[in-house]
Amino acid sequence: MRRARRAGRPVLVGFTTRVGASVDPSAVVFASRVDGEDWFCFEQPDRDRSAIAALGTVTRLVSSGPDRFKRVATAWRELTAGAVADPPDGPPGAGLVAVGGFAFAPDGGHAPHWAGFDAADLIVPEVALARRGDDVRLTLAALVAPDDVAEELAARLEARAARLRLEPLPLLDPAPVGRFRVDSVAPPEHYEGAVARAVERIRAGAFEKIVLAREVTVHAPTPHDAAAVFGVLRSGFESCYVFCAGRGDAAFVAASPELLIRRDGQRAQTVALAGSTRRSADPAVDDHLGEQLLQSRKDREEQAIVVRRIARALRPHSVWVATPDEPTLIKVANIQHLATPIRAQLAQPLSAVELAGLLHPTPAVGGEPHAAAAPQIPVLEGLDRGWYAGAVGWTDANDDGEFCVALRCALLRGHEARLYAGVGVVRDSDPASELNETEIKLGALLPILAG
Repeated sequence: MRRARRAGRPVLVGFTTRVGASVDPSAVVFASRVDGEDWFCFEQPDRDRSAIAALGTVTRLVSSGPDRFKRVATAWRELTAGAVADPPDGPPGAGLVAVGGFAFAPDGGHAPHWAGFDAADLIVPEVALARRGDDVRLTLAALVAPDDVAEELAARLEARAARLRLEPLPLLDPAPVGRFRVDSVAPPEHYEGAVARAVERIRAGAFEKIVLAREVTVHAPTPHDAAAVFGVLRSGFESCYVFCAGRGDAAFVAASPELLIRRDGQRAQTVALAGSTRRSADPAVDDHLGEQLLQSRKDREEQAIVVRRIARALRPHSVWVATPDEPTLIKVANIQHLATPIRAQLAQPLSAVELAGLLHPTPAVGGEPHAAAAPQIPVLEGLDRGWYAGAVGWTDANDDGEFCVALRCALLRGHEARLYAGVGVVRDSDPASELNETEIKLGALLPILAG
């Protein structure tokens, strides 16, 4: 309060404390939220139970346009520069954080169903929980105005904490009453035609690669339960980034296999992910499918394009960038991918948000060269991607943080769910095969949302 009075403007405050190891951050947030309240959950279960969950809004950092990452990063840095908070301690993400996401396109998310999900939209939450292993921390945050009264502020924070509930995530109804209706927003033939036109342009030299997506809707007999869906994804996709970003009556959920950027001090990590095939319950067949993927010229070309672009983007800002010579296989519940982990030692203090903006969109979700391919994506797809294929994650007061690429995702609003899946198109792409690959990727969420 003294700092707010001296500055003549509100000051961000954060109070952090350790809570019991049995506290499930995401379950607390889902159980404690009230109608109209924003929330956010972000986990990677098999990375030592890594989790960040947040509830309520102290303030919102929004922007749009090509410089939206930089403007949000600057606003967050200005907000935390004068903040009063406990010294950094505990798991990654403990303390003051900003959580949320960025649309794929600079001005994306204009379609009515994306209402509330701005092109750049990070929330500074009232309540945040961070977990790594058995270390769980709770942070309460507020903006302190110059004319606030200390006792009233403390009472407000205590009341906020008192409303938190320790309840398990709800279970998905195994036998819902009523019928589900699954529709492709555009006919499958439209998608095959878009792929064919893209291949023609690639062979004519317009660009090297373009990613084209499909949109499928699921109309359920009862409203989709975001908490139950999140719980199923968390159990079934432990190696993925499982998240749920809630805005009012809508929730954007995903189990994404792709890290966009992780920043820890001067170290940065990312993964080039491109090329995929299905899984098999038979281990021998599964291994064979993986080996075919490793030997596929088309998929290796797609993968190499992504690696080159990411490394090229990081090098001007790094002391060194390390990329393995050969990709590896990443296997998740229903699909396997070619992946190349990339590490960098930063030469400049770029924030996690700025690094996300530097890399987004990678050719794994956009195209190469980006300037030539990007304008063709909405023309060929005919849809508003919104946050699909955008960046979702968090950043802390040290500018560290983690953002994944929003893949294997669905937008839930009432009885309707919108699912998205895309594939990389290169000169050897076959329209029917690419359509089949979108079906494999839709298979991550479709069985969960369509009963």
